[in-house]
Amino acid sequence: MKYLNRELSWLSFNERVLQEAMDENVPLIERLRFLGIFSSNLDEFFRVRVATLSRMELLGKKAKKILGETPRKIIDDVYAKVIKQQSKFEATYKKILGELESENIFIINEKQLKDEQAEFVKNYFRSEVRGALVPIMIDAIPEFPYLKDRSIYLAVLLSDSTKKSKSRYALIEVPSDGLSRYLVLPEKEGKKFIILLDDIIRFGLKEIFSILPYDTFSAFTIKITRDAEIAIEENISESLMEKISKGIKQRKKGKPVRFSFDQDIDIELLHYLLRRVHLKIGDDNIIPGQRYHNFKDFMQFPVLGKSHLIYKSEPPMLHTDFEFGKSLFSVIKQKDILVHYPYHSFEHFIDMLREAAIDPKVSSIKITMYRLASKSKVVNALINAVKNGKDVTVVMELQARFDEEANIKWSDRLREEGAHVILGVQGLKVHSKMCLITRSEKGKKVLYANISTGNYNENTSRIYADHALFTADKNITAEVEGLFSFLENNYKATHYNHSLVAPMQMRKRFVKLIETEIENAKRGIEAGICIKLNNLADKDMVDLLQRAAKAGVKIKMMIRSTCALLPDNPELKGNIEIRSIVDRYLEHTRFMIFNNGGTPVYYLSSADWMVRNLDLRIELAIPLLDKNIQEQIKHYFDLQWNDNLKARILNNSQDNKYYRNDLKPARSQEAILKYLKKVN
Repeated sequence: MKYLNRELSWLSFNERVLQEAMDENVPLIERLRFLGIFSSNLDEFFRVRVATLSRMELLGKKAKKILGETPRKIIDDVYAKVIKQQSKFEATYKKILGELESENIFIINEKQLKDEQAEFVKNYFRSEVRGALVPIMIDAIPEFPYLKDRSIYLAVLLSDSTKKSKSRYALIEVPSDGLSRYLVLPEKEGKKFIILLDDIIRFGLKEIFSILPYDTFSAFTIKITRDAEIAIEENISESLMEKISKGIKQRKKGKPVRFSFDQDIDIELLHYLLRRVHLKIGDDNIIPGQRYHNFKDFMQFPVLGKSHLIYKSEPPMLHTDFEFGKSLFSVIKQKDILVHYPYHSFEHFIDMLREAAIDPKVSSIKITMYRLASKSKVVNALINAVKNGKDVTVVMELQARFDEEANIKWSDRLREEGAHVILGVQGLKVHSKMCLITRSEKGKKVLYANISTGNYNENTSRIYADHALFTADKNITAEVEGLFSFLENNYKATHYNHSLVAPMQMRKRFVKLIETEIENAKRGIEAGICIKLNNLADKDMVDLLQRAAKAGVKIKMMIRSTCALLPDNPELKGNIEIRSIVDRYLEHTRFMIFNNGGTPVYYLSSADWMVRNLDLRIELAIPLLDKNIQEQIKHYFDLQWNDNLKARILNNSQDNKYYRNDLKPARSQEAILKYLKKVN
């Protein structure tokens, strides 16, 4: 069975992000921001996936058996595709610059400054920038300075036009803390001007090196991306927190997996730099680029009062079932409630925690945490609960990639306030998002739960499309309680009749559900599966889905990112269709619908169909038992399946063709918003 390589599939997803930057129907500044997202995604891809492939080369033949291809072949294919995408990226950026100018917005460099602008930049440089710079004469020191991961540097060539002094080399890190990447210059004749921090530093080079006998200065951007893997060694004398802390420090000195540079750099300076960092021209991880790097900063490009150049602000709605001044518990006890972020307000969840904190009937709150907002209202609400005498248990996942340091700080803070903090499970990441509140009602224990497809993070809830269920259903809450018991006491086994829990029985139960569809199809009973995931990369699940399609099961899949399944196979009889939506919000929710012989079963989950999620993480999929909520989920899927503006077809060629039909234009994220406004 052939599969699409995970890395190449991911690059295809990132190209869909780039398509948004290329789409002239997307507001202009939003297109710049999509360039920033593309760049940020690519940084993480190199830090994690390419770095992993580089390490797998040490496994020799074993690596090919695992990957289906040699790591070297995949790496070569990756770099070839990245270079092609980089060319599209640069052409797109150049085009956007021209369109910005038609809006009287000009991004200018240090050589384009008029006299008044130059005076403004000079004053800003002297008052704000110069003191933050640390210029290093790299040709005068025996040990080359360590280049930090993802930071950008200006490699400076100092020359003397009279040739009396030999040219020299210097290095300046472009500050990333405390200074904006953009300086908005005084408006002139209705025109708005912006200069990047990089060019402000270039403007000040003469002043920086004024005591040296040079009159010509050239500066070229360079950047190193490093292996971000944290190696957690088995050392029983160290706690997990100590191991993670040590790993974070090691990550900062990871092996280079990409060296990017301004393609106009002086060739002798380039050779000198590569020699000093132990790389050489010809290495596949040496990638030329344009004048500017770290385009992720374009995600914060200033609006400049041009509101028509960004998406219209859509404040999140209050769910119609939640009313101010009315207890959330009284509402949830009556029926299950499904919220859809970012259309609905995350404040409903915060309100539930706040209410629990002061409710005399509430005795305990238990919650899992993976990624939190930098100023977390969730943590504040939990601390408030502790201070009100509630028993608060927090399962904090320290191995949430790139959030390890923040999670260690939150763990310390919560523990200091009196919360009981559990640092995950040995050998398993806790990726499920769940909260359980215990309340005493008429002398009996009543459980209330919130299960989410996304993190308990009020910031990402404004840009990630997720679902969360508020429920007091005894079938679900009892099993959530059982899962928390397992997290608190790893030896304590729990039987799950309704929920699917990884790594215990989620894979087996999904397999059984798909096999039921196969049997129904063989018996002539209508069989179908609708799946919405971020990633489909588990080869066993791919094989099973293909077997189902061959048997006649109609399968529709919305896969945002990586997809290993190749649908263009005559044996599948056209029974598998896969689409992907990239739009204003990041599609992050996960749910599955199985036809089940005419009595459909619905699951909401935190898990993608990947080996790590099904076998190596604590994940939860809950059944959606309420008929109204089942109808909502089906309606959401249908709206997305009918999207003929932002949906792309995932096929064997990975060419990201837009799905089009002859029906009225339909953009699912706008349709979902319209639907919720109507029912709200």
